[in-house]
Amino acid sequence: MSDPHVPALSPATVVVAAGRPERAQGAPVNPPIVLSSTYVSQGVQQPGELLYTRMDTETWHPFEEALAALEGGEHPGVAFGSGMAAIAAVFSLVPAGGKVVLPRHAYQVTLGFADDLAARAGVEVVRVDVADTDQVVAALDGASLLLVESPTNPMLEVADLPALLAAARERGVLSAVDNTFATPLGQQPLAHGADVVVHSVTKYLAGHSDVVLGAAVARTAELTATLRSYRTLHGSIPGPFEVWLALRGLRTLALRVERAQANAAELARRLADHPDVVEVRHPSLPTDPGHERASRLMTGYGSILGVRPRGGAPGADAVVGAVRLWVPATSLGGVESSLERRRRFATESLTVPEDLLRLSVGIEDVEDLWRDLDRALDRALRALAG
Repeated sequence: MSDPHVPALSPATVVVAAGRPERAQGAPVNPPIVLSSTYVSQGVQQPGELLYTRMDTETWHPFEEALAALEGGEHPGVAFGSGMAAIAAVFSLVPAGGKVVLPRHAYQVTLGFADDLAARAGVEVVRVDVADTDQVVAALDGASLLLVESPTNPMLEVADLPALLAAARERGVLSAVDNTFATPLGQQPLAHGADVVVHSVTKYLAGHSDVVLGAAVARTAELTATLRSYRTLHGSIPGPFEVWLALRGLRTLALRVERAQANAAELARRLADHPDVVEVRHPSLPTDPGHERASRLMTGYGSILGVRPRGGAPGADAVVGAVRLWVPATSLGGVESSLERRRRFATESLTVPEDLLRLSVGIEDVEDLWRDLDRALDRALRALAG
């Protein structure tokens, strides 16, 4: 229970202060890494006693506690071996023959997992435009799970989370929000009524493109226990060193997000006026369809851009090949700026434009990023023109 005499900490402070060891003279400031697959045990295991690392290890706890504090959860998070392992744990809550409502635009592997679940377990999968609140609410009748991304990957649609989560709760539908793009600094879905929040920790939380990790934070103790049981039974556990690295990366989350968001907004503004750009998507732009909703519901607009250059898919590919500072790579949320054409993946949603570039804006100097991107647009499209 929180101390009423101690003011609540801001999220920028929580990322630094949460998950620390108890203060004692001579104690370490950072939690240690325990690299052991098993623990000394004789007789009946006592409550809280560690036995085997597939079940639990103390190295997970500081990160799980810090993430829960950031998301406003009352119960520790559950770390998984990858973001998709966390998503799989959420999908495991859907019974055979159940119904899942999820965005038409979302992480392609999440959509693929839902389709696989439909084929294997007879689950009905309904894809919706999450920006269309009425459409989503209408699809909830008889659903077992509502899974939302906001902003969506890669189209950056912004959902009215309070309205959607309230509608799900009224209908007895379990709700989960993938909060990877926004991060807990941008929004806290549990405060809006979500049952579970999911993260690809690989992205912004760890933040250095050197960890593959996932996590979930649940509203109730019962749901937390269910997710932990799934992790144990399916062996979808993270390595201790990866979790320790993620906690270390978390310490600078507020600074990284602040810089990356500022860079993204400035680049979006410039690209919107660029003669070689057909369309820019970023909620910071007053003309963006998600601007009003993001301004009202989020803290910041995120650091992912959707950019469609002239020249169609060949033009987009040429831009990716022409950059020198930006990194042509998949994934996102690292300190480095990266970009890719999303429809290069055959499994990407067919309603994503063929020429859409997804830009993950990092923390470099914005003028360097702009010069490289502007030069790449000019070189690539001049080359296409012959």
